Amino acid sequence: MHVANILSEAQTLITAASDVKVLEQTRVALLGKKGRITLLLKTLGQLPPEQRKAQGQAINEAKQQVQVWLTARKAELEAEQLAATMANETLDITLQGRTFLGGGLHPITKTMERLTQIFIKMGFVVEQGPEVENEYYNFEALNIPAYHPARAMHDTFYFADGQVLRTHTSPVQIRAMERLTAPLQIIAPGRVYRCDSDMTHTPMFHQVEGLMIAKNLSFAHLKGIIEAFLKTLFGSRLAIRFRPSYFPFTEPSAEVDMSCVVCQGQGCRVCKDTGWLEILGAGMVHPKVMQYGGIDPEQYTGLAFGLGVERIAMLLYGVDDLRLFYENDLRMLQQFSSV
Repeated sequence: MHVANILSEAQTLITAASDVKVLEQTRVALLGKKGRITLLLKTLGQLPPEQRKAQGQAINEAKQQVQVWLTARKAELEAEQLAATMANETLDITLQGRTFLGGGLHPITKTMERLTQIFIKMGFVVEQGPEVENEYYNFEALNIPAYHPARAMHDTFYFADGQVLRTHTSPVQIRAMERLTAPLQIIAPGRVYRCDSDMTHTPMFHQVEGLMIAKNLSFAHLKGIIEAFLKTLFGSRLAIRFRPSYFPFTEPSAEVDMSCVVCQGQGCRVCKDTGWLEILGAGMVHPKVMQYGGIDPEQYTGLAFGLGVERIAMLLYGVDDLRLFYENDLRMLQQFSSV
């Protein structure tokens, strides 16, 4: 076919291309390895020598012209496609915007803040300490000797260098006694770790420890602080009882029970039909612990208490399985976004 005829046909095909995909097919048909113009170049060897130069020049000029038409048409088609897209996707600014649900604090965090604020109003100061502790602060300074069961591997997470993930926030008490001068009144909220996991225990959980050191403190002061705290949290009609117990770092020691807030003391599955719920441990600071903290037990006395935040959160929010707090199920957590 003559070059002029191919050029005329190429212009018609390029102009008629309805979209970029059809235009690409046209380009291949004209300039591809088996395209009409490409095949025309391969026929030059069949011409007499005196005609090859002129024919070759004409074919190359046709090839360049086709490329110009292809580029121009592609630009036109892309502009048309963009205009159509913009017309179909026009934003109507008068429409109501999408509603995005706001997040909220985790119920454990809310409970921690609530407990902390109660104690701050009672005159306590918040103290913090490291979660990776050495055995001295986590055990020895709290009068927990090497042979004590609490130091067993099945209860404590140990590191290769002998350090541990703290099993309670009580080490903060020792650090506070070393750093501050008596009298002092502190609480230590934070995460703690133990090798335990079931519907009422997790390997990581939260505690709030309280410590008060002054002259002439007695168990009556401890009882008054705990009763004021629990009744502020659960209501003034709450019944509270103290049972003798044992902790290495306090003497005397007590477990504190409160009337079941689910059944109002009548007996239910939550309180195992006793009408009572164990809520915290407390006692007068052991003289050896005072000495480890650098405070003379002959001049000062101390009181201490510790409570589990998750247990209180379960009671406050009516959650019957501790693991629900940590499964990250938004259906459960969104219930507390505005509580």
